[in-house]
Amino acid sequence: MLSPRCSRCTHHFITHELPFRYGCRALDFKSTRPPELDVIASSGEACLYFQPKAPANPHPARDVK
Repeated sequence: MLSPRCSRCTHHFITHELPFRYGCRALDFKSTRPPELDVIASSGEACLYFQPKAPANPHPARDVK
């Protein structure tokens, strides 16, 4: 099953707790592995809270006119 990558989601974060390195703000949990794997394991479906991050602007100075 294909699932959105948590690293591309606005809710994803990295913790400073070594046993629980990955977190999801939408589902309010931390995990030892990327949260998308836990979501699929527990529900059998892709995450319904996925929201893509806004694209990073690699050249912010070029937008100034």
